[in-house]
Amino acid sequence: MSLYRIRTVSELTGVSSATLRAWERRYGVPAPSRTPSAYRLYSEEDVALIVKMRDLVKAGMAPAESARLLLSEPAIVAAPSAPPPGAAPLDTDPFTAAKDRIVEATRRFDPDALEEEVSKTLTLGPAVAIFERTIGPALREIGDLWHAGMITVAQEHFASNVLGGTLIHLLRLAQPADATRRVALACFADEDHVLGLYGVGLRFTSWGFRTLMLGARTPPAAISRVVDSLAPDLVGLSVTIAPPAPRARELVDAYADACRGAAWLIGGDGSEAMRAWIEDRGGIYVGRDLAGARQTIERVLAAQKRRRPSRGSKD
Repeated sequence: MSLYRIRTVSELTGVSSATLRAWERRYGVPAPSRTPSAYRLYSEEDVALIVKMRDLVKAGMAPAESARLLLSEPAIVAAPSAPPPGAAPLDTDPFTAAKDRIVEATRRFDPDALEEEVSKTLTLGPAVAIFERTIGPALREIGDLWHAGMITVAQEHFASNVLGGTLIHLLRLAQPADATRRVALACFADEDHVLGLYGVGLRFTSWGFRTLMLGARTPPAAISRVVDSLAPDLVGLSVTIAPPAPRARELVDAYADACRGAAWLIGGDGSEAMRAWIEDRGGIYVGRDLAGARQTIERVLAAQKRRRPSRGSKD
């Protein structure tokens, strides 16, 4: 589980740090844990509770009454709050509604509206949920519209840049304060599609990993340097479009050698064609289902830890 410092929670929810401290002191909402140095650490459940408290207060309910309601009826945390006039109906998922507004602003080629909608999205909840339920689906739909000729390349590129910048920001904010494990993430040497990799990074932060993002077109030699210098617990590689078979096999072998005993995985739409080679070299095949591969990842990491109980003399 990811834990967030108060500044990060403030940026994610739009609630000032002073207000968060006041709500905790006066109403007990939320009740974050503390580090040995007394810094507040907020869980994803705490963030969700703050979002509900914020929404109730914005709808006109007094903070004290909102806190009593949330604390006496925990189920309300999962229930949608009453929307303000002109907002989406109560039965509309706010993440889906935000995705639709982002896509519509892209269709209209309205930069101001797109920036505004993306900024609002940052208040919806934990970073991984924002990506998986809003930004990721918006990117896919915008890409489909471009392929269908319904929007121009200029619209698609502009939206991708705005959403990509947001993902970089989210990943920085979501890095867990108490991380004890590190994952290095990179695209294949011939791969330019990097935005999905930020979503992978957010998923790993939600599992308590510190994410080291290397980005597009990362050659095996760079992975070797990262493994030697930073000793990540895991290396994750993304490939959206599979290279020709000889090149793909060459790269799988080179990345396996570069990881030098560190656990490694390959995922993305293009990885299925390489599955046999990945598993033959001791890698973890992920495909498109990173969450489904978590047990395998944890099992491999546990075995690695038993073989190598510490990071070694380099640390």
